[in-house]
Amino acid sequence: MGHTPYGYRIENGIAVIDEKAAGELRKLYENYLSGMSLKKAAAKAGIDTYHGSAKHLLKTKHYIGDDFYPAIIDETVFINAQAELIKRATDLGRLNRAPKETGFKAPTVFTIRDVKRHFSNPIEQAEYIYSLIERGEN
Repeated sequence: MGHTPYGYRIENGIAVIDEKAAGELRKLYENYLSGMSLKKAAAKAGIDTYHGSAKHLLKTKHYIGDDFYPAIIDETVFINAQAELIKRATDLGRLNRAPKETGFKAPTVFTIRDVKRHFSNPIEQAEYIYSLIERGEN
């Protein structure tokens, strides 16, 4: 398991809610959903962090509860925050970016020419045979 997410602490091997930090998280969600920017929502909630870190906090699924972590945020609030993140990114034109295409397709079909030479050194033999491999048609 990685680090313990903000808002929790581990006691005797069990995740428990850190009420002070959990309150700050709830306020972060509330502030963001009320229209504040990520950084401002975090600052007003008492969380001194950067824009990207605040976004990471909003996207942490542990906060709705799972097999190990108890719920801090209501699932509806979490879903609304995810929708708002997407809406704002769309409004700012950040979801329209096409992924960069590499134009590279790895070959999956190969042929090998006839082996005509034999070497006593296994490394030389392997290098020779490797040199006989050709790319086939995919």
